[in-house]
Amino acid sequence: MPVLPQIERSNHDSARGAVLASPAELRTYYDALFAAHGPQHWWPGRTAFEIIVGAILTQNTSWSNVEIAIRNLRREKLLTPRAIEDVSFARLARLVRSSGYFRQKAKKLKCFVRFLRSEYGGSLARMFRTPTAVLRERLLSVHGIGPETADSILLYAGKHPVFVVDAYTRRLLERHKLATASQSYEEIRQLFEQSVPGDAPLYNEFHALIVRTGKEYCRTRNPRCSECPLHSFLPHTMQASL
Repeated sequence: MPVLPQIERSNHDSARGAVLASPAELRTYYDALFAAHGPQHWWPGRTAFEIIVGAILTQNTSWSNVEIAIRNLRREKLLTPRAIEDVSFARLARLVRSSGYFRQKAKKLKCFVRFLRSEYGGSLARMFRTPTAVLRERLLSVHGIGPETADSILLYAGKHPVFVVDAYTRRLLERHKLATASQSYEEIRQLFEQSVPGDAPLYNEFHALIVRTGKEYCRTRNPRCSECPLHSFLPHTMQASL
């Protein structure tokens, strides 16, 4: 089990007037979630490239829809950078149709493998040897790769110590009054990275636990707050309303 060491940090952003999560709060949240759920073994994928494909395809859809597309690509032996680059656009789009926005996603996959070839000779190993900050900027320059997708690629496929912020993360922090809706992706990412040591396995586990909590308890509609492992950490006003 990854351990969160003691770190000192202010929990008030005076420039924005927002109350932020403190390192102690993040530690207790992680400990409670790990005690409730155990290790998550996330992200699902047989290879680093398969994880990258999944990170691109999961944009704006459920993972169950992505799994269908991944199975289609595996069946057709298309889960390599060279195969994705060589396959026709129309065929690729048909195979990933279940993931939604399939033409756009086929284009994104094509753009990524072309980037990989032009910048790193098609080698993921060479790409992931690039310093984290440099590689993150390069990934963000690729069509269709935004911050969440770039960070998922870095963390889950490349084992780089970056924290992934998704809708589950934001919803949980906002409901617990640890972040505000006005805070950007980068601000919330930095909140975790400045409070929690830069350790890829820890970031992996913490984010995976948040995802599970978001799916099972901290749902957009009909949240199961009273059953959630983090119920006792909710603000008292919210606990009283449940």
